Amino acid sequence: MRLTPSPLTGLRPVAADNSMLALEALRRMLGDLPDGGAHRLPTERALAEELGISRRSVRRALEVLAAEGRVWRRQGAGTYAGPRPGAEAGDGMVAMPVDPLEVMEVRLRMEPQIAQLAALRASPEALGRVAALVARLDATEDADERELWDSALHREIARATGNRMFLAIFDALDGARRDPRWRAVRERARGGVPFTLYQDQHRAIRDAITARDPVAAGDAMRAHLLSLNEALLRQTSLEGLTDG
Repeated sequence: MRLTPSPLTGLRPVAADNSMLALEALRRMLGDLPDGGAHRLPTERALAEELGISRRSVRRALEVLAAEGRVWRRQGAGTYAGPRPGAEAGDGMVAMPVDPLEVMEVRLRMEPQIAQLAALRASPEALGRVAALVARLDATEDADERELWDSALHREIARATGNRMFLAIFDALDGARRDPRWRAVRERARGGVPFTLYQDQHRAIRDAITARDPVAAGDAMRAHLLSLNEALLRQTSLEGLTDG
């Protein structure tokens, strides 16, 4: 089968390795599939050629979609997509400002409440997915992959609330990650903080949600986002001094 080309296709040139672009393109493609039944996807090689993104990025994006329950593999038969219990049917993304500090301002006011609600509502399956994504972040090997799984973890926490509006708002904010300026500033900011700190914070969020402790979950998420916000403020201040 041939999937409907993503609106992102043709907006080249882009970096060969860009897993966030691959993930967004595949999510849009999945949203165009008809309801009902399983749909066999093209091979990784065919998807990479059609999207103009590296095969490694396509593979990483498919791994995230598999972790979300959007696609699954059947050994010897390929990768399939289709409606599954708890899966959302498409992600209505909207254009958002690319200023990282504006995005963080909204995240700081929204995601602690999302974590609180996830602690109260997350199903056992959702708790398992959150734990698996934290473990997957432990195994990340480079910045591109780390950004991909970090996004997937925060999205899964939003999804665990069972509130589609929270998920839609999160997806809109998360769309800023695809902007090259956001990626550049964020990667430089993250470089100034040990990755182990962020992972310790992710584990604290996971543990609080698993313990069904909304207060601890909100506090852990807020502490995590404040660390990232502080790093972004430091980075943008340094860049401002350099520009001046």
